[in-house]
Amino acid sequence: MKIPKRIQPLIDDGVIDAVISRLMSGKEADVFVVRCGKEIRCAKVYKDAMKRSFKQAVNYQEGRKVRNSRRSRAMDKGSKYGRRQTEAIWQNAEVDALYRLANAGVRVPTPYGCVDGVLLMELICDAEGDVAPRLSDVTMSAEQALEDHAVVMRYVVLMLCAGIVHGDLSEFNVLVDEYGPVIIDLPQAVNAASNNHAQSMLMRDVNNLTNYYGQFAPELIGSRFAEEIWALYEAGDLHPDVELTGYFAEDTQSADVDAVLVEISAAIEEEEARQARMQLAENPT
Repeated sequence: MKIPKRIQPLIDDGVIDAVISRLMSGKEADVFVVRCGKEIRCAKVYKDAMKRSFKQAVNYQEGRKVRNSRRSRAMDKGSKYGRRQTEAIWQNAEVDALYRLANAGVRVPTPYGCVDGVLLMELICDAEGDVAPRLSDVTMSAEQALEDHAVVMRYVVLMLCAGIVHGDLSEFNVLVDEYGPVIIDLPQAVNAASNNHAQSMLMRDVNNLTNYYGQFAPELIGSRFAEEIWALYEAGDLHPDVELTGYFAEDTQSADVDAVLVEISAAIEEEEARQARMQLAENPT
């Protein structure tokens, strides 16, 4: 097949030996099956920002730190250099997330590096050696759905424990091989602590997958894994071995405003007394 323009430099440098086929075309990238020596891998070729159809990308970039002040200013101004830097950060975010999540115990494709907008990574295959299907193309028994849903919920927990929310997780961003679900597509992954949209994104991620598995295991419909996970995270009680129940009770107890005001008043009086003591100690006469 015709070699994509972005992949040609990697062939010239001997990083890729041959392009075998186009695997898929997505909203932010095209993916090709390639041969690297004796290994069959995939090459994800990111689309330019003007050609991407990924909505509200700015929401996903919130909280991504840029240490170089010149680069940060250029990105804010939207200059040509700034746009290139924004693209580089968008692409490198997926590589960083893949390494972090693999270290956290989440099943993701093994990355082999990102060069000039081309991410080389492991090709996930099924037991027969064919490209593993997306979750959206898989049917299963109720028992299998419950088992795989539990696995994916654990991955969501592990991601959040690592400080990451996928941000676009659905049945289209999960592959299924002989060992179970594999999480893919992470350029939009967000920092849970510094992105104001992290909670809503996690809610959507979890509900997307719960509703999909719920087609096969109806008992999942109406569960509240998203609320449970986020509540544990906010309370500082989320850890890799947490046991989820899918139940979440809203705190319906109304705030005791009078009691809060009394506490505030007492704190003010205590601080005023402390300041008076300090002043007296500094000026005893």
